[in-house]
Amino acid sequence: MKKYEEILYNLDNALDFLETEQEDILLKAEEGILISKRALDQLRNIVLKKKFRNNSEEIYFFKIVKPQVFSKLIYYQKLFNIESKRPRSSNKSQTKYFNKHINRLQNYFNDHLEFYNYYRRGATSLDEHYFVRGKIDIRLFPDTFSFFIDDKFSASHDTTVAIILAYDMLIVYLNTEIDKLENRNSMETTINPYQKKSRLFWTANKTDLIELIYALQSSGAVNSGTADIKEMASACESLFNIELGDYYRTYLEIRSRKTNQTKFIDKLKDALVKRIADADE
Repeated sequence: MKKYEEILYNLDNALDFLETEQEDILLKAEEGILISKRALDQLRNIVLKKKFRNNSEEIYFFKIVKPQVFSKLIYYQKLFNIESKRPRSSNKSQTKYFNKHINRLQNYFNDHLEFYNYYRRGATSLDEHYFVRGKIDIRLFPDTFSFFIDDKFSASHDTTVAIILAYDMLIVYLNTEIDKLENRNSMETTINPYQKKSRLFWTANKTDLIELIYALQSSGAVNSGTADIKEMASACESLFNIELGDYYRTYLEIRSRKTNQTKFIDKLKDALVKRIADADE
């Protein structure tokens, strides 16, 4: 488990840095593919060398761990494909192009609706069929190609989970690009005197907010864990009227703490527990 966590941790750090530092979308996608592929190869080497102790550990790996890495590989590969063929014409043509891809991505969810609903609602009753190797039944799962390609590193539905996560990320990206295209040169959006400014102000220090943002992203609480750190930071800056500056560097400082790396998260927990206790008295 610790090795898996280390690989996921290093992958997230590398991709966060890539998203922050690389502006060219095609170069970003190419580098994202390489980074994700290396992490996936590391996972495969561990699985091939070491047996799972029980079904629960195997289910955890193929339902949670592998899809987190594989989804990033799928995301950057699809992103490269979409952006490399992006029309260099009017905003209207580009918007139409992106909407067409969003419809295709959503069609995948509809085509796999039964499993999509099973996964989304956090069900577990069929996990031994979906996420344990050797449980394949071609009559039940006729679309399970990856299992036949590499049955030692694939269960019947880990790839499906990875695709769902990747397509979530792509839909967010495409909608963001559409919003940019539709709002470009628009006085209503760039200068809107009627737009309500947030009246909330962050009164703790910036490091605390950055710790909270990374915790929310890591927990999967926002967009099922597919939300981009940059987008979340920007949203929090707008909501709390604050400029976070180089949040990635601050995150590295949080990582390097010798003790109590989750200082602010722990403080939040203690404050809520105290409030509940006081209310019960």
